[in-house]
Amino acid sequence: MSLLLLGVTAFHIIILVILFVATLDKSWWVFPDEETVNLWYDCLYDNNTEAWLCSSVSDNEWFHAVQALMVLAILFSSFSFVLFMCQLYTIERGGLFYATGIFQIFASLAVFTGAVIYASHVNEFHPTRKAGGYFGHCFVLAWVAFPLSMISGIMYIHLRKRE
Repeated sequence: MSLLLLGVTAFHIIILVILFVATLDKSWWVFPDEETVNLWYDCLYDNNTEAWLCSSVSDNEWFHAVQALMVLAILFSSFSFVLFMCQLYTIERGGLFYATGIFQIFASLAVFTGAVIYASHVNEFHPTRKAGGYFGHCFVLAWVAFPLSMISGIMYIHLRKRE
């Protein structure tokens, strides 16, 4: 039983790490010259002034929705992990981890919605940039986090506490 508990805990921590990297790292969109853009700021180093020039990536409402959904996914998944640890010690024998599973599924749906919005509106988010480009590794990690979170949430719903 302790091996199963260790596996479930490690799986959830891996999902949290993936969500953090997908949200905070700087490669949601890669331009043809290999310049990357994240969800928060677009920073370029100016060789003439020897200073970093940072600006908000986009003022688009859809872009703010993607930012909010990714942060919400991290919060839901974090709360789900804390709730799992609390339920592990307070729930009676034979009890199910429904609340933990529901919050993990909410995290999965938030990631899914954010990634779909980003994919469908990416041309609106970077209109002043050069044409072309492709999705970066953070966008891919968001899509990886979606099914993993969903599997984790379903697993929590079916998981029973044993002695």
